[in-house]
Amino acid sequence: MASDEASPAAAERIRVVGAWAGSLEVELGGWTVPMLRAEVARRAGGVEPDRINLIFGGRVLKDDPPASLQQAGLKGNAKVLSTLLAPDRGKAIAAQAAAAAAEEEHNNRLVRLWNAAEALCQRHTDGSFHEEDFNLDLEDQSGQKVMFGSVDDLKAVKMALMLHQKAKTFIKRDMHKEALDVLAMAEEAFSLCDPKLIERVDNVPMLQLDIVWCYFVLRDVSRLEVAGTRLERARSGFERSHGKDSARFRLLQAGRHADLAIYVRLELLEGVVAYHNGNTVKARESLTSAQAKYMQLQVPDEAISILMSMGYGAQAAKRALKMTGYDIQSSVDLLCEEREKKIRRVQEDMEMQKEIMEQKKYGKTPMNKAVNMQKLKGLVAIGFEKKLAAEALRINENDADKALDLLTDPEQNCILQHKIMSKAKRLSRGSGSGSSSSRAAAATTASGVNNSQAPVDTSANVPDGSAMEESHVLPVINEEAANNVEAVNDDETVNHEEEDMSEESAEGEEEANPPPVRDVAMENELAHEMTGDALDDYDIDVSNEGQAISEYLSLLDSAA
Repeated sequence: MASDEASPAAAERIRVVGAWAGSLEVELGGWTVPMLRAEVARRAGGVEPDRINLIFGGRVLKDDPPASLQQAGLKGNAKVLSTLLAPDRGKAIAAQAAAAAAEEEHNNRLVRLWNAAEALCQRHTDGSFHEEDFNLDLEDQSGQKVMFGSVDDLKAVKMALMLHQKAKTFIKRDMHKEALDVLAMAEEAFSLCDPKLIERVDNVPMLQLDIVWCYFVLRDVSRLEVAGTRLERARSGFERSHGKDSARFRLLQAGRHADLAIYVRLELLEGVVAYHNGNTVKARESLTSAQAKYMQLQVPDEAISILMSMGYGAQAAKRALKMTGYDIQSSVDLLCEEREKKIRRVQEDMEMQKEIMEQKKYGKTPMNKAVNMQKLKGLVAIGFEKKLAAEALRINENDADKALDLLTDPEQNCILQHKIMSKAKRLSRGSGSGSSSSRAAAATTASGVNNSQAPVDTSANVPDGSAMEESHVLPVINEEAANNVEAVNDDETVNHEEEDMSEESAEGEEEANPPPVRDVAMENELAHEMTGDALDDYDIDVSNEGQAISEYLSLLDSAA
């Protein structure tokens, strides 16, 4: 604390002018800017310290990061200007600083979100080594895996769907401003895909609809013109994928009305845009149609009770009834289908997890890729031992022809078998190699992800594509190959130094191509939010839509 009495030799005198004028004796190395601010505020009449602004050398002294007055540049006999801010001015500055910090944090999170989605899609599309114990696949409404377009198209679609799902999570939490930013990134990812491919699905129209819904909830009237354009794109996109009057969608959904809630929201927003543009006739037409569809989605409590008495949950029963027009039998059929899909998915997840865990046992290629299981199956089918074929593919960067040449060369085959057996012996002694350590670290890192598979749903309207054939493989040891390896171990002509050098070279190649740094927390967050529920996009709670319809119809009646 400063004092007007004699101070220790370490104290220096500084002059303060402005809101309070006088001299202070301070320890330049011990006092900080907040301490000086608090002392000036006390002497200025006990005002709040955040109302005191300190200026020295033409710059404002900041509290963050905490620094001594000496580090801030003050010396003995320094002159500091103090100004007294208005009460609201000080709070405004603090609020601006907090808002700027929040905006910076939000922007940093968006960058992390984009990078994490890109990294996940890259690893799960181009054959990179999976650091997780799940896989990302595209599925149609029937649960069949689909592949279309090039690798870049597939990556772009996966990335767009992943970001869109994240935005839907924000919408459900009423975080519509944050959702808009993520929806913009999803739209950018969709733009990287071939337009002819994504025209067949309704994910892009859904994205346009979600963007305009965020405009509406935020009451952003300034974007009405853009909103109208987006709604036109959504309408035409739904007609392409669902068919005229949803005829194609009804056919694929066995006559069910799963898309009814989507058209309630679409027609509501079309009516709102028309109303604010002065087109009352169009507004009333759209809002009246939306209200009729809204009434169809009001499920009677008696129907829910009937399904609950059969053992179904209230939420699942309500969803099934909404999508089937209150038809009890059709609702039961839908619930049974969904249950069968879940059972089938669990079985597929278990098989996929086995495959991924086996794939991790074989390690990474020099370019950090995983061993291609389809090519491995091909080599095993023609008689090669699995571990031997996997190692041949690994060191040859999954080039099946080079791996085959290596396996059919007796001398190279023998060296490869000896190398595998040497690694196995070292692992059994607990020493481990560099590649095995990296695999163990990868498995530990991935343990935070609970879902065994995170499928990304495309649309109800993807034509029956070629389902990706999965490789369900289990480790098998060929006794004959093992005996051959033992024979080589007994051979005194084997040059162990050359073998060690080759292994060090392989480890050096892996170190020369290290995998990129992962944002594990953000990747796990994205993965956990993918449900794989094909009907989740159509299961919309339209209570807010119902209130908005009544509100705008009342406005139209008042205007009339």
